[in-house]
Order: sequence, then structure tokens, then C-alpha cells
Amino acid sequence: MSTLRRILSRPKIVIPTAIAVVVIVALVAMFSRSSKPVQAASHPLEVEIARVKQEDVPVYSEWIGTTEGLVNATIKAQVTGYLLKQDYKEGSFVKKGQLLFEIDPRPFQAALDQANGQVSQFEGQLEQANSQVAQSEAQVAQANSQLLQSQAQLAQAQANQVKTQLDVNKYAPLAEQKAVTQQEYDNAVQANVVAKAQIEAAKAGVETARAQLRAANAQIGTAKAAIKTVQGQIENARAAVRTAQLNLGFTQIVSPIDGVAGIAQAQVGDLVQPNNPNSPALTTVSTVDPIKVYFTISEQQYLAFTKLNIIEARKGGSVVQIELELLLADGTKYPEKGSFYYADRQVDQKTGAIRIAGIFPNPGNILRPGQYGRVRAVTATKNNALLVPQRAVTQLQGGYQVAVVGSDNKIEIRSIKIGDHTDSMWIVEDGLKPGEAVVVEGTQRLRPGVVVNPKPYAKQN
Repeated sequence: MSTLRRILSRPKIVIPTAIAVVVIVALVAMFSRSSKPVQAASHPLEVEIARVKQEDVPVYSEWIGTTEGLVNATIKAQVTGYLLKQDYKEGSFVKKGQLLFEIDPRPFQAALDQANGQVSQFEGQLEQANSQVAQSEAQVAQANSQLLQSQAQLAQAQANQVKTQLDVNKYAPLAEQKAVTQQEYDNAVQANVVAKAQIEAAKAGVETARAQLRAANAQIGTAKAAIKTVQGQIENARAAVRTAQLNLGFTQIVSPIDGVAGIAQAQVGDLVQPNNPNSPALTTVSTVDPIKVYFTISEQQYLAFTKLNIIEARKGGSVVQIELELLLADGTKYPEKGSFYYADRQVDQKTGAIRIAGIFPNPGNILRPGQYGRVRAVTATKNNALLVPQRAVTQLQGGYQVAVVGSDNKIEIRSIKIGDHTDSMWIVEDGLKPGEAVVVEGTQRLRPGVVVNPKPYAKQN
């Protein structure tokens, strides 16, 4: 431009207007063309490139997962009362049987004492009934003795009457023959009458003794029935004692499992009521080592996994179970490998998916229930796959493209078709060839045909 100004500053020469315009335009175009190559050649862009790899790579399937405790014990009060203490630290690991909460035990201790008192009362009644049975049994023995005595007297009276009857029979013909006096005959008859009266008296004594025996036996039956009644009352009272002891024990709320205890939902002084639907659970204890991770897969994937016996495979079997990986919310990979645990009993008809549970070791209780992550597993192998770093691929209007560096270090923007990904690499289905160089860093400033200064990608595997 300075040369142009010098030309224009020379002494004026009369030049036709049209010729002057043509000359000026030609000079401007000449200087413009001469300046651009010099600038481009002097400052080539530096970019980092990676070569397109070709190798057999595993293909991952990936799903959204949610962690859940292997066992989740909801801790609820089993008796109504006021909370006196919270005996654990929220979020800490607790042992099975460890005390978590205490409910005021005084009403339940009073109920237990009352139940024990009723047991003592009924046991006293039982002793009294047993004493009554013993007394009645003594009366039965006495009545039996009296009966035997009366029966003996009856037998004796009957024997005497037989003798007196024989005397009457003997004296009757003798009296007619005047062989004996009438007085002797009358005495024999009178003795026979007395003997018969004694038999009747003895029979009455036997009946009386039998009645006394029946009464004594009835008393025994009554006493034994009273014993059974009291024994039943004692059993009921003892059951009340056991119930009272159980309720008293429920005032000490302990953890049923080893696990991590959650935040307390009730505070000291709150009235807890197990039968009240508005009364919340006190807390939850979850077994987190190992820990479950729930995720859903499509019905097609489930059928494919089932045909390969992947989900139900077990260690030591003929089929190797797929290892699961867990990518945490911060993008890091969880160091422990997991495995399939079980599949849900049904496919969700609304989504056509089925819920799967994976299980992961969790030493140190790093994972907690409710965390989100991505579960992935190698479900296939891609042979002779072309790989490029994910950073090299740009998404534009639903398509994908990369910047390819040619042998002359010029940029070519090329559309590609991508498939699955493995780690930080995309699998390219179409658009690239093995060994071609693609730009990984510095793609924002590139245009087709730009000459670049390529350098190896520092983070290329």
C-alpha cells in the first residue's frame, strides 16, 4: 500500500479516469494476494492428532442404576409410649441387637407386676383347691370305711336273722305238739322279728354310708373341677405375664440386622403409636455390604441375556457371568466389580422393560442407598473396529464429523457414522480408514483446507 501511495504522490500526469480505476483495482488485488500466503505460511495452526486404530474391542451396554440396601429394615415402635432416649448416632454402622431407642418402660413394668400378682393369686387358689381335694379324698376314705362297716353289720344281722328264723321254724311244730312251752316259741318268734329289724337298720346304715361316699366323691369332683378352673386362670395369668414381659422388652428398640442406620424420624419426647398410620417409622437400617443396584433393561436385552444364561449364571458354572461395572455420579469408576443378582418377576407392560438387580461388594460402606450411577457391562465384541477418541468427534445438527489431517497437513472436515463407544473411544462405522490422522485438540479454529502443524495427542492410549 505504501508503494501505491508513492505512485499516487508523484507529479500529476493526465490519465483517463477509466484507466486510473483499472490500475488502482489491479494494484490492490496484487498486494492482497501477495500478503495472504505469506501470513498463512508463517503461522500454521498447531493441533494434536490421533491415528485411527483398528482392533477388536468390547462393546458395552449401559443403564441408569440406583443403589439400594441388600436388606432394608424399617424400625417401628411395637408399643405405644413416649421416647426417652436415642441410643445411636445417625448414619453410623450398627450391630444386630444394638440399642437404638428407648420408650418409657414404667407403664409396661406396672402391667408386668400386676400380671405377676394375678399369677400368685391364682396359684394360692390352686393350693386351696388341692387342699380341698385332699380333704374330700379323706372323706371318701372315711365313707368307704363306714360303708364297709355298715355292710358288715348287715351281713351279721342277716346271719342272726337266719338263726332266729331257724329257731322259729324249729319251735313252731314243737309248740303244736306241746313239746316246748309257748313262751319259748314266742321268744323265738320275737327274736326273729328283732333280727329282721336289725337287717333293715343295717341296710339303712349301708345306704347312708353309700350316700356319704357319693357326697365325698362329688366333693372330690367339685374340687378337681375347681383345680382345672384355677389352672386355666393360672395359664391365662402367665400368658398375661409373657405379654407384659414382651411389651416391656419392646420398650428397648434394637437393630435386627448389621447395617447403616438412617436419620431418626422421631425425637425424644415424641409419642409413638404403632397402630397409628400417621406415626412414622423411627428409622431404617440397611445392609450395604454387599449393596444392590437396580437398573432396567429392555425386554429384547433380557431375552438375549436369558438365552445365553447370563443372568442366572453362577460362579463355578459352565457359563461365565457378566461382570458389571458402576460409574458413579462424579464420573469415576467404582473399583469393585458386580454381578447380576436377580430379575424381577414381570416385564413392565407400559415401558416394555424389566427391572434387574445387580450386587456389588461395598467395603467401607462407600456406597449408600439412593445413589445414582451408570451400570455397564460388556455384552458383545466388535471385531476390527475403527476407534477414535471421543474428543475428536463433533456433533452437528444430528450428525457427527471429524477433522482429518491429510498427507499435506491440510484439514478435511469429514462426516462419519459412529456406533457404540468403549471407554473414551468411539467406534466408527463409516467415514474413516485405519491409520488416518484426526484432530483431537484444536478443532474449534479449523476450516477446510487450512494447513496445520500436527503433533501427537498427549493423552492418546
